[in-house]
Amino acid sequence: MTDSSNKTKQRKVRTGVVISNKMDKTVVVEVSRTVIHPVYKKFVRRRKRFMAHDEENRCRIGDEVMIVETRPLSRQKNWRVRKIVREAALPGGSA
Repeated sequence: MTDSSNKTKQRKVRTGVVISNKMDKTVVVEVSRTVIHPVYKKFVRRRKRFMAHDEENRCRIGDEVMIVETRPLSRQKNWRVRKIVREAALPGGSA
């Protein structure tokens, strides 16, 4: 056997904020990144939305989550929620 067959493919990992959790076992995560504009050399914020699988429906709007790429789970869902990095503050305030 060669070394290349023993290596597993590194999965893509992203960190973003949950912006919707209205679907069953699915959340929409917005991932932001900054890039330098090629002509104007100014930092520009780019963002992309990913649908991610949330098996236990634990994520709430505003949570910061880590998502990892996985096999296609549906037409638009290729990501899973790995863990909740930081939970959102409750709307009431004191928690």
